[in-house]
Amino acid sequence: MNSEPLAHREHIVRGMLAALGAFFMFTVMNVFAKLLSENHSVIEIAFYRNLIASLPFLFMVFVLGRREILVIRSKPSLVGLRAVLGAVSLMTTFLAFSLMPMAETTVLLFTASLFLPVLGVFVLGEKVGPWRWSAVVIGFAGVAVMASPTGNVYMLGVAVALVAALMHATLQVVLRYLGRYESPETVTFYFMVIGTLVTALPLPFVAVTPTLAEIPLLFGVGLSGAAAQWLLSTAFRNAPAAVVTVFNYSGIVWATLFGWLIWNDWPLPHVLAGAAIVIASNALIIWRESRRRPITGARVRAKF
Repeated sequence: MNSEPLAHREHIVRGMLAALGAFFMFTVMNVFAKLLSENHSVIEIAFYRNLIASLPFLFMVFVLGRREILVIRSKPSLVGLRAVLGAVSLMTTFLAFSLMPMAETTVLLFTASLFLPVLGVFVLGEKVGPWRWSAVVIGFAGVAVMASPTGNVYMLGVAVALVAALMHATLQVVLRYLGRYESPETVTFYFMVIGTLVTALPLPFVAVTPTLAEIPLLFGVGLSGAAAQWLLSTAFRNAPAAVVTVFNYSGIVWATLFGWLIWNDWPLPHVLAGAAIVIASNALIIWRESRRRPITGARVRAKF
């Protein structure tokens, strides 16, 4: 096992473009998943997403001979952990989108940045100062504003979205480390293949035969998911995490647009107010994170 970092130069513009494309494709994937959730379990949707997304990578490995994709240069346990957590995170994310409108769910997933300081304390043993704790408190106050006035945002959906956001934050910590050692193709390949196996286990109990009209949606959720994962890995490899994270907020534009065009959903005033608070607190977190030392391989290895 070679645990030396991959030799590469950062290409900021390439990373920014990859990040923008990644968060657009994540929104497209969630649109397909929300459409499919009307008739299918989120476990089944996640299975098809991972299975279909695995096909291009299996083709590259076994037909084109790209065997280097199979080589894990760092810790196999971290690659496996990222894949299993990613599968569970995917299912909770799809469930959140099935319970709530696109824009509201997307904003709640932004709280992943608020969980990062908490993970820094409990996972990496960091000390978090009053600025970042204040941002966390303000951010979750924004969630309360979104959820409280009219009850239009279901509390079950809020809870599921927050669990998904926590898992997203955990995955970000792992991905920051893996991006220093693994190629985007390797990280994405194992995420898809292991995710397929994990979601296949309960499939006999939840599967429903898709209709002919749903087959394009299944391919859509799989291919857009694969593109999003590869673009995100590429973004983290070519640009600092603080730069990549900023482009996450482009997702609210796409989510609001798709929600309006497909489901005729438009965020209510209290949702917009809460979203502004969440985004402002995220901006403060990103600013503080950018002033701190990065998450290094040694710090992650010590905990995983």
